[in-house]
Amino acid sequence: MIDKELLKQTVIDSMSGTDLFPVDITVSGDNDIIVEIDSATGVDIEACAAITRAIEAAFDRDTEDYSLEVGSAGITSPMKVRGQYDKNIGNDVEVLTRDGRKLHGVLSAVAEGEQCDTDVDFTLEVSVKVKEPGAKRPVTKAETLSLNSKDCKYVKYDLKF
Repeated sequence: MIDKELLKQTVIDSMSGTDLFPVDITVSGDNDIIVEIDSATGVDIEACAAITRAIEAAFDRDTEDYSLEVGSAGITSPMKVRGQYDKNIGNDVEVLTRDGRKLHGVLSAVAEGEQCDTDVDFTLEVSVKVKEPGAKRPVTKAETLSLNSKDCKYVKYDLKF
């Protein structure tokens, strides 16, 4: 079985000196390794290849066979770590809360912390229609919501076509 802690440290070490950060590292029972990475400036094929080479240098396939996939976290994938929230400040996001509310708004702030933290406090600005007393039509107002990633089923980039 692949040592997941050694794998994680190998991935982190291979990213030093770059703005890359790990999003998710999984190892199945069959030694299928999947490494998702991200960056504020984007992920290119050279970055994925460098991490692949570092993992292959640290883990001998003759000793223990494994499959390896290194790639960027997709734009439609839910956000998993603080670094993804940070890079999306000012962007439209879709949030599904654990109580079933689906919210669309702008990610306006993220609390301080490490890039790889999975427990993230963030602020979402949503538009809400409010009917003012005596008005004929509702008015759209901005409302600020403070949320935590643990209270959400997902938070993802809101693609608009």
